[in-house]
Amino acid sequence: MLRSLRAMDFRCFDALGIEVPEAGAVFTGQNAQGKTSVLEAVCVLVRLHSPRTSRMQTLARIGGHGGFGIAGEAWDMERRIDWRPRVPTRHVVEGDERPSQGGYLEDGGLLVWMGNDDLDLVRGGGESRRRYLDFMGSQVAPDYRRALARYRRALKAKNLLLKDGERRRREIESYEAIMIPAAEVLRRVRADLSGRLTEVVAERQRTIAGKDELAGMSYLPGGGMELGPALEQVREKEFRQRRSLVGPHRDELELTVNGMPAAAYASEGQQRTLALALKLAQGGVLRERAGREPVWLIDDVFGELDVSRRNALMRALPTGAQKWITTTYLDWLKETPELEGLARFAVEGGSLRAS
Repeated sequence: MLRSLRAMDFRCFDALGIEVPEAGAVFTGQNAQGKTSVLEAVCVLVRLHSPRTSRMQTLARIGGHGGFGIAGEAWDMERRIDWRPRVPTRHVVEGDERPSQGGYLEDGGLLVWMGNDDLDLVRGGGESRRRYLDFMGSQVAPDYRRALARYRRALKAKNLLLKDGERRRREIESYEAIMIPAAEVLRRVRADLSGRLTEVVAERQRTIAGKDELAGMSYLPGGGMELGPALEQVREKEFRQRRSLVGPHRDELELTVNGMPAAAYASEGQQRTLALALKLAQGGVLRERAGREPVWLIDDVFGELDVSRRNALMRALPTGAQKWITTTYLDWLKETPELEGLARFAVEGGSLRAS
């Protein structure tokens, strides 16, 4: 768990400092006051990743010093990151600077992020479901994050060559030589996670729905599990279309409810239930793979759920896990005695106080 969180020049906060009990905390306030940024700071500190942006410079406070710092006591270690533009990010654990992101993450904690945009997991395109797998894979497999970065860089270079239109096969194949072993890592982990998730998602769907509602999941690698032969098969087609047509960037996680595609045929209630089931299953698989409980970052979810789904979600959340929750109002907490042990903070205009 996290015992404390401190931040400087992060999002709308010029300075932030709080201590949080073992159970966690609830952050209340109107929209655009900084509630979600508190959870985002936790995510960046623990996983060096923001669920809201891939550009670190957007996390620095407008009008600040151009960078930001986040620190805190997490999993009985003092951890800190300092980001500045055009300067390597500093990753510090217990006063010792770690030379790489991988070195910083190897003894860090686990996270699950839940938010209203989780509905995109069901309704949106394949990119949202790939991000779902990537967030898990990066936490449970040390080589996953590195393979993902290598694959993305090589893919970007290959696509630039394809758009050039000159059929520069030898140069393209040199980047594919990087993509193929990276893809093997990504697909091995994705297939393993998908297999573990399938049964858990189905069980969570039935629990939250309160009836025998069958959720299904299938991992569909774009072009098959072996990238090398697939690339040869589509070589001419890629030259004609000037884009990469097979690989992990085209993988899909097919979701169904009662045997039908969830995005097209499931009701809104079934889709919301499936989105919750996916995140609950994510937490369960992370715990199973790593042997410890993740911290749950829950962004403005409970107030948007009907009573039955809210109660089912509360029963499904692990009682021993720390929970950081944001909400615009507290009325629903009266019906949720499970959260009585959480500290409460009010957030307004980039400032935070105990309430």
